[in-house]
Amino acid sequence: MSFVVLSKVMQRTKQEANQEKGIVRTRIAPSPTGLFHIGTARTALFNYLYAKHYGGAFVVRIEDTDKARSTKEYEEDILRGLNALRLTHDALYRQSEHVARHVELLEKLVSEDKAYISREKMKSDETKEVEVVRLRNVGKEITFHDEVRGDITFDTTELGDMVIARTMHDPLYHFAVVVDDADEGITHVIRGEDHISNTPRQILLQEALDFPRPVYAHLPLILAPDKSKMSKRKGAVAVSEYLAEGFSPEAIVNYLALLGWNPGTEQEIFTLPELVEQFSVDGVQKGGAVFSKERMEWVNKEHRQTRSFTENKKELVAACSELPVARVLTASDAAAKDMLERYPTTGAARAAVEAGEYSFYIAAPEVYKSMVLPKKGANGEETRERLSTLLELLGGVAEEVWEYDGIKEAVWSYAEKEGKGLVLWPLRAALSGKERSPDPFTIAEAIGKKETLERVRRGMSVLSGE
Repeated sequence: MSFVVLSKVMQRTKQEANQEKGIVRTRIAPSPTGLFHIGTARTALFNYLYAKHYGGAFVVRIEDTDKARSTKEYEEDILRGLNALRLTHDALYRQSEHVARHVELLEKLVSEDKAYISREKMKSDETKEVEVVRLRNVGKEITFHDEVRGDITFDTTELGDMVIARTMHDPLYHFAVVVDDADEGITHVIRGEDHISNTPRQILLQEALDFPRPVYAHLPLILAPDKSKMSKRKGAVAVSEYLAEGFSPEAIVNYLALLGWNPGTEQEIFTLPELVEQFSVDGVQKGGAVFSKERMEWVNKEHRQTRSFTENKKELVAACSELPVARVLTASDAAAKDMLERYPTTGAARAAVEAGEYSFYIAAPEVYKSMVLPKKGANGEETRERLSTLLELLGGVAEEVWEYDGIKEAVWSYAEKEGKGLVLWPLRAALSGKERSPDPFTIAEAIGKKETLERVRRGMSVLSGE
């Protein structure tokens, strides 16, 4: 037996050996023609979870044979995204590195008369001819078992003799995928349901090449909020954008796992190890899963609660590092806690700061009488008197205890006695100059005692018309 033939047998049987031994080996095969988006990430996650649940291997194959559209930058974005989500691969391949193997097997099929070279007129210019390689289609019904959808049958007669290569040195998608899956020992092909129609074509090629059939599982599509198909061109935001916005990798993984999969319990918040332990194809649904950014924001907030305040504050300060408010957030735990509670991501918090919603932390606001007056139950003179009392109470708080609890303790009894709305509304308005803002104790801690007292005085002046 020649070395070439032996090589073929060894590579061809790698997939068979894995199947015989019960070894699970899955793959994600993105093309580097765009950024790593949510749909690809969800498919990668399900492949990773399945492989790791059964102690198997997760393979990444970069399908980079589209030379016109593939770029190194997109490949790097895909690998960075997978790494950020902790979806560590056990092997990395690039399809372009296997062209010699593809050509070898194309020649084999032609030599066995299972495929043939056909000279055909170009669709774009019928005055010119090109050579393509076509697979001889035996024209039969093919039934394959889908782990999600059960048995699926196709009549392959209508497919005709499929073009499997543009030339003997330029194989097309279906041929390259079948060869690579076999040579890389892929036992389970888990992919989106839009690939169902590709499966009979690939099975015909597997049979022509005498390759074993992998196990198939086709995942439900991810749908846009209007329930149309989400795609790179419609709503499929890059994973890098969500990470930049402040979604944690753990939250993204958690949310993507629930897009088309149900654990069968009430549990909604998972770590990656918990997902690996509980994942099963039996829990994958058939219907499309609607993507909701609002739901992912909720998941992100839930994951934030599993981490320390110190860690969350550090991320918030880093997100606002170029803005003046970073100094305030660094000095005031109350301000940081308030912002973390209000916004699901650090990106959303930064956007609010940039929109001016927290301008009162940086500079004294302009205050109007109508703003300082409580909505009900007080006139200007009564409100001014209450601010005067607050000025005295706050002035008595020592600098060393000028923090949220100390400030609140100083005025709380008075607020309960007079009516919290009548006391705390004008205090908060005088400090923030806004209809909506954090509570006055948070603002007071953040801006300091001296500035707090000055703003209360200014509120009194507004009420007295000075």
